Amino acid sequence: MTISIGWFSTGRGPGSRGLFEFVQQRIIRREIPAQIKFVFSNRDPAEDEGSDLFFDLVRRDKIPIVTASSNYFRRKFEGDSSTRRIEYDRRAMTLIEKYKPDICILAGYMLIVGPEMCRRYTMLNLHPALPTGPVGTWQETIWQLIEAKSLETGAMVHLALEEVDRGPVVSYFTIPLSGKSYDKDWDQVMGLSVQQLKDIYGENLPLFQRIRQQEYQREPYLLAETIRAVALGQVVIKNFNVFDYKGHPWKGLHLNERIEAQLKSDEG
Repeated sequence: MTISIGWFSTGRGPGSRGLFEFVQQRIIRREIPAQIKFVFSNRDPAEDEGSDLFFDLVRRDKIPIVTASSNYFRRKFEGDSSTRRIEYDRRAMTLIEKYKPDICILAGYMLIVGPEMCRRYTMLNLHPALPTGPVGTWQETIWQLIEAKSLETGAMVHLALEEVDRGPVVSYFTIPLSGKSYDKDWDQVMGLSVQQLKDIYGENLPLFQRIRQQEYQREPYLLAETIRAVALGQVVIKNFNVFDYKGHPWKGLHLNERIEAQLKSDEG
């Protein structure tokens, strides 16, 4: 079975481009039985330099690009923010209606998807934290991890539903934030508040950088393996819930072993 994918991304940074290229290359090599039918972005061509680089990647593989600038929509819309989100999503759904994707992937998509769109499509969101972890952007989650002195983190793919970053878990990986390799970094932040760390070091803080590097390295593998598992029926998504291949409800596919094996193989 080959599943069809709608790919949603603002595409503004190297992380978004890297995720798309990583998955697309595995599709081309037939490691994932899938096809990206279209890419949707909330940036128009020539609106953002980073997004334009992302569009160049998509065009290279002759994948249709659908765009609708959320910045332009916000400037023109006269209602409140919640109504604007609903109307923007309706505009997006009209633009992508003809593609009829089996699943949609949110990877670096910098908008919150509203309930109407979540209920029309099966939307899988990559979130840079564990199911019980912090919510927000990857920068926000890392600062929250440091503030809480967390001993573990990771990332997950979950169903995008009404509650932001809290839909049913499809898959995840975990990484430790303790041990000898972290001791020096944790010692550096002891006695300082997060605000002080932001003021003194910003995102150059070694602990911040170490956490991000560990997550960033594994997130493409998480996304690719999740899509492959869905395509092969190892994970079943039905009625906006997640089941194993036998139809039993579960709490997500733990992908540490697969990810670490692939990382080791690629590094070798």
